[in-house]
Amino acid sequence: MARAVWGRPCQPIDKEALKQQIREAFATVQYPGDWCLRGSNEGDEPYLVEQEFRGKTDWQSLEPKFIDRAHGGEASALSFFSDETFRFYRPAYLQADIDHKLEQANPLFHLTHGFDDESRNKRVNPRRYGERTWYDEARHKFAMFLPAEVAAIVAYLRYKLADECVGEDDKQSIQQTLWNY
Repeated sequence: MARAVWGRPCQPIDKEALKQQIREAFATVQYPGDWCLRGSNEGDEPYLVEQEFRGKTDWQSLEPKFIDRAHGGEASALSFFSDETFRFYRPAYLQADIDHKLEQANPLFHLTHGFDDESRNKRVNPRRYGERTWYDEARHKFAMFLPAEVAAIVAYLRYKLADECVGEDDKQSIQQTLWNY
């Protein structure tokens, strides 16, 4: 039975239609280039992520097992991508998650962190970035997404709200994200 979201009943979501919406929304996003894969120069992980994704210019050809484990089995790539790379590979993660093919990578966290009430007003690193909050970071990252891409992400978030495998804490984060974004 479909659940209610914000007081209105949910219609069962057609997974294939959702995946098609995601493919179409992100169809024109260009590979950011090998020089623009990592979003940080601190530590080894950004460089390892860059190394694993270098030359992978077609997100549709990536195997779910690869993105689930990248980098090196730690499933941390989404944390170390540049904003452009995050946008380019986002649909691969969404589709793999819709198909329940991710065991380690958590694309939902990377869509809700900064927009949910728990992280929204937390400062990123006060010693380095002063008053910058996770909300500021999230708004900056998602500012480059086009309306069709945002609509596809919202459709994915609504799909996750209706997914009985998603825990209540995550559902609360999703609802707060939809409200705060």
